Amino acid sequence: MPIVLMILGMSVVTYIPRALPAFLLDKISISPKIEGILYAIPYAALGVLIFPGILSVDQSNPIVGLAGGGIAIVLSYFKLNITYVIIGAVLGVIVMKMFLL
Repeated sequence: MPIVLMILGMSVVTYIPRALPAFLLDKISISPKIEGILYAIPYAALGVLIFPGILSVDQSNPIVGLAGGGIAIVLSYFKLNITYVIIGAVLGVIVMKMFLL
């Protein structure tokens, strides 16, 4: 029983910070400038999470990860499906590690 109460408590504590802004932001108007900043946050956070991984693909040769990231940028520029972008970047890194380095 204590485990169930702990899980329920953690659920409530996790749910409140996610639901509260949704209810509060419905009632107030946000300036377009602030709205633009809020709209950009997920992309900035994604970049912060991905970029260190790009640099740490191969510690001795970071150009491999940068090339994989470059391949992903080029493929995503052509608006390919995310699956193809990931596969292309991974294959590019594999080819570089196997044949070029």
